[in-house]
Amino acid sequence: MPKGYWVGRVDVIKPEGYQAYGVALAEVLRKYGAKFLVRGGTFEAVEGKARGRNIVLEFKDHATALACYRSPDYQAAAALRRPDIPESLRGPLAGVGDDTMSVPSFSS
Repeated sequence: MPKGYWVGRVDVIKPEGYQAYGVALAEVLRKYGAKFLVRGGTFEAVEGKARGRNIVLEFKDHATALACYRSPDYQAAAALRRPDIPESLRGPLAGVGDDTMSVPSFSS
């Protein structure tokens, strides 16, 4: 079964708000078995508007990624960051299965 993902791109305006969110988020992510694949680090924006911080979280499947996002626990955590870090999450996204990992053809 394909994995599920969250992709976040944020600009931290008030670090204290982001810290409170991070503490609350850690508990929620443990509960749903999420794993960080990307968390901060060096990056280069080659297209579009850059953000200061980027994250990618992996879940066992799309349903779990969606359930985590929709959970009251996550929504309470997200309320802590929204005044300081609006519109940061892109997803939840469904991954592709192992049998679809070939490079797609874009020819017409």
